[in-house]
Amino acid sequence: MNVFALTFALMLAIVLLELLALRYWRKEAIPWHEIVFNLNSGHILMWALRGVEVAMFGWLLTHANLHLVDRLPLYAQWLVAIVGWDLSFYCMHRAHHRWPLLWAVHRVHHQGEHFSLSLGIRNSWYSSLTSLLFVAPLAVLGLPLELFVAASSFHYAVQLYNHNAFVGRSGWLEGLLVTPAAHRVHHATHPLYLNRNFGGTFLLWDRCFGSYQPPRDYVPLVYGVPGSAASFNPLLASNPWLAAWSDRWWPASRAGEGWQISGPYIASGAVVLFGWVIYYVQMAGGFSPWQQWSLFGGLLAGTLALGAMSDRQRRGWQAWQALALGLPLVCVLLGLRDAAALILSALLLLHGVLGWRRAEGAA
Repeated sequence: MNVFALTFALMLAIVLLELLALRYWRKEAIPWHEIVFNLNSGHILMWALRGVEVAMFGWLLTHANLHLVDRLPLYAQWLVAIVGWDLSFYCMHRAHHRWPLLWAVHRVHHQGEHFSLSLGIRNSWYSSLTSLLFVAPLAVLGLPLELFVAASSFHYAVQLYNHNAFVGRSGWLEGLLVTPAAHRVHHATHPLYLNRNFGGTFLLWDRCFGSYQPPRDYVPLVYGVPGSAASFNPLLASNPWLAAWSDRWWPASRAGEGWQISGPYIASGAVVLFGWVIYYVQMAGGFSPWQQWSLFGGLLAGTLALGAMSDRQRRGWQAWQALALGLPLVCVLLGLRDAAALILSALLLLHGVLGWRRAEGAA
């Protein structure tokens, strides 16, 4: 398994383990539809656009490189990569909260009302496209592409950890790093906490630029975006203008209209589809163009179908049933008959069959 597929697999595993712990250890109800959205928003299109960000960084490195960093000793290059990327992230994150256009992209991350590892995956599909402006100086300075990818991957892994639901205070680390306690402050809606703690890994930038706020025991932690009623469809939630258009031409069914699939059913479908994402990432280098684009289209259609089911749209369930039958058939016709593809096809078909016994009422 390549490093990217392994990363996806580990990410899915720890998210599911945390959910099990929340359910059976803390006895908390699982917000299934929100979890499905979180997984969907961390899906194939977001990472494809992350590839666009990396490609544009490489283009700048080729055409605007001042060669100030790549001439340094390797240890110094790593230092620039780790510290420089984190400073770039702080600037980007603060701008996301201050500039209305960037907030329109970033707000989907804050619409999650439950603080857990899956919230760390929840992002606009287009967030990587807003990053280039802030990481471009690293390319101009000559940070090698492989170090840029490694440093950003490291920081994203830390930010996934920062969203976990179980770690309270982290002792002396609270003064150095953006711990889960510090990041809960960032997501909380209380006026004392708004627009605070923008850092990704190091707390240094918040302390230097006056945006640090420690958690206070007397201030409640309530998450989400007040007054927001976001769609569970990541395509619509990532585009507030498209969502407004969709409400007019493609209205979602509501509870009183009698169409609702159980939360665990949709969540299990999201896990199966995430398995297909891992397969795609693992095998992408060996696909023919037809295989790659057919599977990419199937994964994208699956995220939209799951989101529409969460939005109580009957057409979402219909699209999911079509995908459960169509994607395995397409894989067979295109020659994707290895063991992993056959197992995932069987799971998807089984999930589609079970969908005919749809449950009334969400869990």
